[in-house]
Amino acid sequence: MDKNTMSEVRITGQLTMDPNVCTFTVDRPLYPDGSVDCRSAEMATGSPLLEALFKIDGIREVLVYGDSLTIAKSTDEKWQDLGQKIGQAVRETIKSGEPLIAEDQKERLPSEKQIKERVEALLAKEINPYVSGHGGRIDVVDVKGSKVYVHLQGGCQGCASANITLKRGVEEVIFGNIPEVTEVIDVTDHSAGTNPYYK
Repeated sequence: MDKNTMSEVRITGQLTMDPNVCTFTVDRPLYPDGSVDCRSAEMATGSPLLEALFKIDGIREVLVYGDSLTIAKSTDEKWQDLGQKIGQAVRETIKSGEPLIAEDQKERLPSEKQIKERVEALLAKEINPYVSGHGGRIDVVDVKGSKVYVHLQGGCQGCASANITLKRGVEEVIFGNIPEVTEVIDVTDHSAGTNPYYK
């Protein structure tokens, strides 16, 4: 039996500044080879730890890094209650003796180029036809990892509702269609009309 299965697994939780995100630290390595960010049950397929966590109602995203799990929830259930389910899932997966994360988990993620192409297609089809009615346009500036950098132009630039458009419109559409994207960042200089990300 693997040494990781021979003793009781100890897990501690730490709330973050975001009330819907909590980091759990486990007393043994979960994924020592970097980090894995998973945002759907489909992406979790083949990785026992991720599969077990996404079977819990309300789990929206799981980041595994070393001995820690950063988990985002989409439910009103209290972390105290949700944490018990998470702890049970982690303990049972570790005690099974199976590899926690599939070897090819990272390889399943699309490249930055592929993510950019998918976001650009989504903007062209779903988002820009809407914002163009207000004289605006949103373009992808860059993709780094799972983060998408966008630039707002025309009527969207300097608009008081730009942040609402981004948070309640653009982010929801992108997250809903491209689960590999974890963050959408507005790099528009809304005061000067230039793009500070590429000076």
